[in-house]
Amino acid sequence: MGGNIAIVADRISWEERRLIHTAPEFGLRMEWVNDESLCLGHPDAELIKKYDAALIRSRSYTRGGLLATLTEASEMPTMNSASAIHACENKLSLRTLLRTAGVPVTDFRLVLSRRDFTAALDEIPLPVVFKPVLGGMGKRVTLVRHSDTAQSVYDYVEDLGHGFEQAGLVEPYLDEGTSVRCFVVGGELVATAEFAGAGKDWRSNAALGSRTRAFEHEPDVRDIVDRVVGVLGEGIYGIDLFHTPTGYVVNEVNHAPAFRAVSSATGLDFTHAINSYVQEKLR
Repeated sequence: MGGNIAIVADRISWEERRLIHTAPEFGLRMEWVNDESLCLGHPDAELIKKYDAALIRSRSYTRGGLLATLTEASEMPTMNSASAIHACENKLSLRTLLRTAGVPVTDFRLVLSRRDFTAALDEIPLPVVFKPVLGGMGKRVTLVRHSDTAQSVYDYVEDLGHGFEQAGLVEPYLDEGTSVRCFVVGGELVATAEFAGAGKDWRSNAALGSRTRAFEHEPDVRDIVDRVVGVLGEGIYGIDLFHTPTGYVVNEVNHAPAFRAVSSATGLDFTHAINSYVQEKLR
């Protein structure tokens, strides 16, 4: 079954180009739709009338969930679901949702003030990672190694951040800068790869040039991925795990994962899995 698919995103990158290029092999027609100019709300909005499904790949920390809410309300097949995107966009909401369901997550403390920040440093031993609740791609994530510089770090948050940017999480620094990225399509674990910081940058994020290598699916990894999908529902996810002495914990879940680095490391073309999943959602 064919269909016209809107790839809703703030920009078109390598992943979107690959999806658009390979879509005709599956009887699909995909095109990029800029998420900044949709003006959704009316039941007969142009996006709703023109396309058969929406693949939400907005990198914005807020747009994806808002747009998915309106496309779903118009009964348009939407990937991922609005509830899943909303959860992934907010690190606190995601961790609370998963932890309540019994899925192991990275320990954290919510920081809304300097008093919170100081208390969090008393409870979680240095070094710690300080990151925004709303954010991605490793941006504004800070490694705090020493107590004598910690308060100076918070100065930038307090003085330069807007209200929503000042909400942060303090968490332990785990795995010496490495993480395992699990790429999921539908309910299937398609591939796993290990990310390690590149050069002098401690952050393990593909967008920042991290080194990437294929990583064999371990039973524990499969188990935790299945549990995450059980909470969020089927979709297209990049699930980031850290390994701890007591097992794997979920650090983040990306609702619009980049897959160029993982594809290069594993030799797999994820566009086949994604296009097949889109086909299935149109049936």
